[in-house]
Amino acid sequence: MAIDRGGEVTTQLLTLLNVSATKAGKRAWTAEEQPKPEKLNKRRTIQFDEKSLSVAEEGKDEGGQTAQTDEDKEMTAPAEDEEIEIGEDEPDNQADPYEEHFGPNSTVLSDSKRAVVDEGAWKTHKTKLGKLGPAVEYVTEESAQPKDEEKLPRITVLDRLKGPLEERQAKLPKELAALQNDLLSVLSSYKDLYVTRTSLETQQHAREAVMLHALNHITKKRRWVLKNNERISNATKAGLDPPDDAQDQGFTRPSVLVLLPFRSFAQRWLSALTAHTPSPLHQIENRSRFESEYGLPPGAVDKLANADPGTYPKDHVEMFKGNVDDSFRVGVKMTRKSVKLFAEFYGCDLIFASPLGLRMSIQKEKNADFLSSIEMLIVDQMDALTMQNWEHVQFILSQMNQLPKESHDVDFSRIKPWYLDGHAAYLRQSILMTAYETPETRALFNHDLKNVAGKLRTERRWTPVPVPEGIDQSFVQFDCISPKDEPEKRFQHFTTQLLPQVLKSAVQSVNTVVFVPSSFDFIRVHNHFRKTAGVSFAVLSEYSSNQDISRARQAFFSGKKSFLLVSERFHFFRRYKIRGIRNLIFYGPPDHPQFYTEFLSYPFLDDGVEPSDVTCKVLCSRYDKMRLERIVGSEHVAELIQTQSI
Repeated sequence: MAIDRGGEVTTQLLTLLNVSATKAGKRAWTAEEQPKPEKLNKRRTIQFDEKSLSVAEEGKDEGGQTAQTDEDKEMTAPAEDEEIEIGEDEPDNQADPYEEHFGPNSTVLSDSKRAVVDEGAWKTHKTKLGKLGPAVEYVTEESAQPKDEEKLPRITVLDRLKGPLEERQAKLPKELAALQNDLLSVLSSYKDLYVTRTSLETQQHAREAVMLHALNHITKKRRWVLKNNERISNATKAGLDPPDDAQDQGFTRPSVLVLLPFRSFAQRWLSALTAHTPSPLHQIENRSRFESEYGLPPGAVDKLANADPGTYPKDHVEMFKGNVDDSFRVGVKMTRKSVKLFAEFYGCDLIFASPLGLRMSIQKEKNADFLSSIEMLIVDQMDALTMQNWEHVQFILSQMNQLPKESHDVDFSRIKPWYLDGHAAYLRQSILMTAYETPETRALFNHDLKNVAGKLRTERRWTPVPVPEGIDQSFVQFDCISPKDEPEKRFQHFTTQLLPQVLKSAVQSVNTVVFVPSSFDFIRVHNHFRKTAGVSFAVLSEYSSNQDISRARQAFFSGKKSFLLVSERFHFFRRYKIRGIRNLIFYGPPDHPQFYTEFLSYPFLDDGVEPSDVTCKVLCSRYDKMRLERIVGSEHVAELIQTQSI
């Protein structure tokens, strides 16, 4: 059943109205900037414990200044480039998806569709998204007319925004240009999109397409606001009542949020944005400061970017080259002729942030009102975010599209009705991109995306990963009938059956690596080894210092330590080659399929090692299907998980 929050929403709105009525000024949006609220966009350090989160300011705020500068005062004045030319890029006779979806009287929002979303009663069917490949579409109701699955929606980007992209596409291979166009077509429907496998070669081209869609959204939103500003002004000058159909805003200005793992990815997304706002037609303000704070320090050498090809895995280079600070947030204000970086959150249109950086702002200020009117959420590199703290992502999602705690001098007569009804989450478009799926990312797609227009999830068939021929690989499956019991069942099987068998073997109880994907499981396994008498082991985790890593690798290679415990996060962040391996135990299949290939190749770093000298055991259950599919391939995974032991 749909959740009835009518009484709660009414109470919150009445509170906001009462607070707003006590203030003299109303927000004059875009044409005249709002008064400056307390700054949220600050750089801070953070310390987490189990019960609390403490934040200490480091002085200079991420938004820029501690006091208003002359530049800020100029930005609060009416801007010439905020004017809009009537007739430019006017829509054709076909309905504009933006107006249908985000207009004050949204045609896609209904009580019945909200009920379907709340109950999780989506109807699904297979479809094809051009170069994006096959997909599963989730809809709230079946269309009465037959649908041509091969025909994608038309691209509805404004003509004046298309030019730079079309110029670049003329120089691209046809496959990449077609991918961008198909991606824009799908996004123009304003359905949620979950791209479950992105390649290194196409990632930046995909970002450019997504950012053009976001820029188009921001531009159309600004156009409606400016047009209504003009209508209201003309009515006031003529002594008439203002029009009663000028609902064109949310509670706060930011409408697009881009979540990223590292600062280097903020650079890449800004490059994707500025590719559509070229000079001299657009001015990029504070660009040099952005490059200074989000690039490497002066004189620093990026050993990944400058290494010879093949020295490091290509995906590792792409992930970790540049600035890998994972705590940042920056607001971007868009006008017709400029892009202003480091704008304050309540005065910006778009926010680039890491989940940690955004959570720090929210926890410090005890306020997430700047997320109340987000209409488009973009999450890039979800696979990397799962290797950080996934709870931060869940926290940000829980704070989005909630009724604000303060009015922020908003003009309630300009707010779209569905914002006032608390239904913004049912219209927000979410765009998720990842190199591979995990249970966490699929759960977010299934339970946190509520777009009543529908949602799409791409599908990919995986081929088996390459492994050295002749290695004895054993996939050991344990019985488990509930995902809630899976961690305990896995630990029980490992400690009572698999590990005792290994310890009984004189060959397998030395030179053995135990690879543990989950950080929580890694702690349990580590504690178990500490309690097991007569077992010598070393540890490599994401918290190991360089000195600890060096000692552990040397002790394992020399034979002083029989076992080496390795967490997947350690390998993700460090990607060390480990020598001395003869036996491998995967406590669970790794999320990243290439890690499986790499560890099976490490024994052959030592001279004289034959495939028959190497053993590999993988502990798995039916709930490891996603991970196993990436290792053994889509064709063989069903057979594998039904077999007790291979």
